[in-house]
Amino acid sequence: MIWKGRKTFFDRQAVRIGLAPTIFFTASALTWGERESIRRKRNRYIPGFKNVFDDYMQYAPAAAVYGMKLAKVRGRNSMSRTLLSHGASLVIMGALVNSVKYTAQVERPDGSTRNSFPSGHTAMAFTNATFMHKEYGIVNPLYSIAGYSGATFTALGRSLNNRHWMPDILAGAGIGILSTQLGYFFIDKLYGNEGDYIGLLSHVKGNGHPSYLSVKLGNATAMRNLMGLLENGARTKPGFESGFEGAWFIGKHWGIGGEFAFMSFPVSPSDLLDEDSPDLGKVKLKTESIGTLNLGIGPHYALELGRRWLFMTKAETGLAFGAKGKILYELEKEYPGIEREAEILSYKPHTAWRGCAGSSITYKFHDELGLSFYANYNYSRPTIRFNLSESLRETEDEVLRVEAEQTFDYLGIGLRLTAFF
Repeated sequence: MIWKGRKTFFDRQAVRIGLAPTIFFTASALTWGERESIRRKRNRYIPGFKNVFDDYMQYAPAAAVYGMKLAKVRGRNSMSRTLLSHGASLVIMGALVNSVKYTAQVERPDGSTRNSFPSGHTAMAFTNATFMHKEYGIVNPLYSIAGYSGATFTALGRSLNNRHWMPDILAGAGIGILSTQLGYFFIDKLYGNEGDYIGLLSHVKGNGHPSYLSVKLGNATAMRNLMGLLENGARTKPGFESGFEGAWFIGKHWGIGGEFAFMSFPVSPSDLLDEDSPDLGKVKLKTESIGTLNLGIGPHYALELGRRWLFMTKAETGLAFGAKGKILYELEKEYPGIEREAEILSYKPHTAWRGCAGSSITYKFHDELGLSFYANYNYSRPTIRFNLSESLRETEDEVLRVEAEQTFDYLGIGLRLTAFF
């Protein structure tokens, strides 16, 4: 059902222009204190990543718009007005990005320059994605999805290439969206309408299907001690999961969806006393956090609970890709001839099948954007390989390798920013 009624607070023009940027700016501020922690996780999973795709992908949505204009695919505006609206958006974006960059002077994570905040590439990518959304989203929402997907991969590239902190990227996305919203706002005021062909395209309506893309962040609580195999007193603590999730609905209730998400659990250190060498004092065993990359696909079910509320449930299957980690010892005090901290073991969970079942409740600010509270249960049972550190092997031929299965199951609870199309 497509619900109609009087405009609410979230339907007001100022709110529609500023809501998404405000969410990104807030997320940037909230992650500022965690930027080093987020970067350490990047360095652990993909330390050597280097690819220039983000240098080109930031322009892809704009190139697609102009290509369709030249091919006579009708969008919101004529070519001349399109150029003017896009130009105004770029001027606003450039002014905002550069004024903040060279005032804040935040050092990049790779240490190369002091113009990290905000991310110019991300701002450009989201300016162009919103440009595509403005021109062709009214024709078919898949254009909007394609544009914002490309912008998201550009943003990810800035982090993967170690060129920006997470707050830089979130702020850049907010600036990009806001710049195009303002560019179109001023040009529409100049022309006195919302588009050259808006009347011809106004008959295009959504189909009422709750297809969506979302970004999620939540708490992850393990159902058991994920390091129980070692029997050394170390225990997993509550962690987090974050990623992307979406679904394409073929009707009002049933669809097919998937997710791409990271999960990470910190591990508490344990103290041991070497009875053979009591002079060493206590030895602290420190284990790097347990992490996996989760991919999944499966059926989704949706049920409208009124104009603003939507309930969804899902069941997915896929793969869990485990990250390599280390277990280190740390002496309580300095001791001659012995390193105070060194690696003992390394561990690596093998890729394993995973299952996920969950549900969510979404409040829709308007027809295109909502905030979801979600809960899901995740299960996998990977084989974990433990290797003794080379520095501890008594002979070159000695290799200590142990493999054992361990159940990885956890409950994820958090929030999703959900865009409907």
